[in-house]
Amino acid sequence: MSDAPAASGGAEPPSKNALKKAQKEKEKAEKRAAAKARELADRSKKDADDAADVSADAYGELPLCGSKDYTVTGTKRVDIADAASNEDKEITFRCWVENARVQSAKLAFLNLRQNLSTVQAVVAASDKLSKQMVKFCGSISTESTLVVTGLVKRVKEPIKSASITDFEIHVQKLFIEAKAEIPLPLQVSDAERPLPNDTAVDEQTQDEGGERPLVSLNTRLNNRTLDLRAKINQSIFVIKSGVCALFQEFLSKRGFVLVHTPKILGAASEGGANVFELKYFGRPAYLAQSPQFYKQMLIASRFQKVMEIGPVFRAENSNTARHLTEFTGLDLEMEFQENYHEVMGVLEDLMLFIFGELNARYRKETELVRGVYHVDEFKLPESGKVPRIPFQEGIKMLREAGEELGDYDDLTTPQEKRLGALVLEKYNTDFYTLDQFPLAIRPAYTMPSPVDPALSNSYDMFMRGQEICSGAQRIHDSTLLAEQMRKHDPPIDPTGAGTKDYVECFKYGCPPHAGGGFGLERIVQFWLGLPNIRMTSLFPRDPQRVVP
Repeated sequence: MSDAPAASGGAEPPSKNALKKAQKEKEKAEKRAAAKARELADRSKKDADDAADVSADAYGELPLCGSKDYTVTGTKRVDIADAASNEDKEITFRCWVENARVQSAKLAFLNLRQNLSTVQAVVAASDKLSKQMVKFCGSISTESTLVVTGLVKRVKEPIKSASITDFEIHVQKLFIEAKAEIPLPLQVSDAERPLPNDTAVDEQTQDEGGERPLVSLNTRLNNRTLDLRAKINQSIFVIKSGVCALFQEFLSKRGFVLVHTPKILGAASEGGANVFELKYFGRPAYLAQSPQFYKQMLIASRFQKVMEIGPVFRAENSNTARHLTEFTGLDLEMEFQENYHEVMGVLEDLMLFIFGELNARYRKETELVRGVYHVDEFKLPESGKVPRIPFQEGIKMLREAGEELGDYDDLTTPQEKRLGALVLEKYNTDFYTLDQFPLAIRPAYTMPSPVDPALSNSYDMFMRGQEICSGAQRIHDSTLLAEQMRKHDPPIDPTGAGTKDYVECFKYGCPPHAGGGFGLERIVQFWLGLPNIRMTSLFPRDPQRVVP
């Protein structure tokens, strides 16, 4: 018989590694089962909570307006600015979210805005308002548009984060009408703060406290629809609208007729400089750089006083803080009886009226903007006491202050600002007129001065040392006009396509007249003390920008 042991009838026992592996697999399976059980439990709880959500019909996201049939409720919508008159009342209003935050599972706060007014809203869980609604309201994206219903309640302590400080809204219903996508390319709160010192840079620079970046003007203009939501920007354009309304109000009461002159011209006028050419049914045409010729032609047509508010196009490659290639002109032209200073008086009183009414009617908006840029109050003279400084006297003032310039030199922008500071010091006013400019630096249709043939019956008006208006007595005799046009530098052909009708209209008798053209955007810029004129144009156009 063999000495070898008999073969075993059973399998070999598992190794230690195999036992460990099996144990791990068992533990993983148990964990998966436990997680699944928790998920099912959570889902059941959520389903139960949803079923028990007492606010289920009081919040959510509305379907796109107009996409579904909708029965008009007739619910009155109110302005939140009228919160004080609705104390302890339920109100419904449309607004948008400046900020939303969850304070706890049972409490959320929102800052809501409507126009220039902001109010704090409170969403607090109770027997009638669910924690689900609190969570929903506290997580709404900034800038989303809402429809809110709530109670107006007086608060014990003033709310510093809202313009409405004495009241808050206790939310009862809240629906998202238009949800804002995030992240936003520009925070509206950043657009409420001043521009960097160099408003032309693209980079973001830190503010004085070093806490947050100051967003450049280019970034703001590239995202203009968001930028325009800022309260400071809305205020700028409320004021701009106000200037137009006041301009028309003042002049209408004095018999001026509102006119609208062509902006597409068949030939370049005023010498053909600085005009934009365009294609017009296979032939060239040009955008009007001024309504000047048409205003005068209307005076020749027996319209005694005309005014216009309209676009002006200047093809000047100027990339300064006070130039645009498209701006809004406030123009007027009128007969005078004996002296062109009669017209200067109308222009001066017009601007004093506008300034005075801006202070009276638009004080809130003015202070909001000036508060951001820390601009001094605009100093005004009394009616009839606007300083009228002869150009030669202005030259003398500058020379005495150390400037070097000739008797008939045009003023540079720094010299204009320097003169403005000197006038403010001497006359205590930010608004004044320079009269009798050198003829060589004025348009060819300007009446030469009877005092000095090198001067002219022309004037500019200034705010804070910067020009806002250019005006003059116009030549109303066709022979003299043609002569001055030929002598102009560069010469202008009085029989050319763009000038012939204009020159000939004075052959049939035209009364003496004068007028002026204001730059609307400059008035707003200098009134508010803004660093860049582009801030006063909704969608500015300059040599570098034609979009958006």
